[in-house]
Amino acid sequence: MATEDEPPSQPDIAAMLTNQTSACKPAREAIAGAEVRLLDREVPHWMVAGIAAARLRRSLARGLQETIGLDETVEILARHRGEQLRTGIIDAADRLWSFTLYFDATGTELLACSGVKRSRRPSTKDSFEP
Repeated sequence: MATEDEPPSQPDIAAMLTNQTSACKPAREAIAGAEVRLLDREVPHWMVAGIAAARLRRSLARGLQETIGLDETVEILARHRGEQLRTGIIDAADRLWSFTLYFDATGTELLACSGVKRSRRPSTKDSFEP
């Protein structure tokens, strides 16, 4: 039994990643060995949805980043206007993909998940040496 001094247990994120968006399966596969961070505060819908929509517009306009489930996420978040939401991040162990998780205000229901492939920055060993 938990006491007031104990932090709340972290939800089973892998179990929550069902089929909300097309990014759920890749996020579930990436979770092993990944860094998972859940924000412990609620934020207004307009903030979360605005960031997701802006990210989608930029990725479509520039075509620079590969995304998964971002368009679906924007549609899902639109159905939750006026609500408080929570977010989380999964940074894959290989650092190639980052997934954003969108929860209800209690953090018990996963609403959506989107992923973005990071551009690979060359390391010093990858640089050209004559």
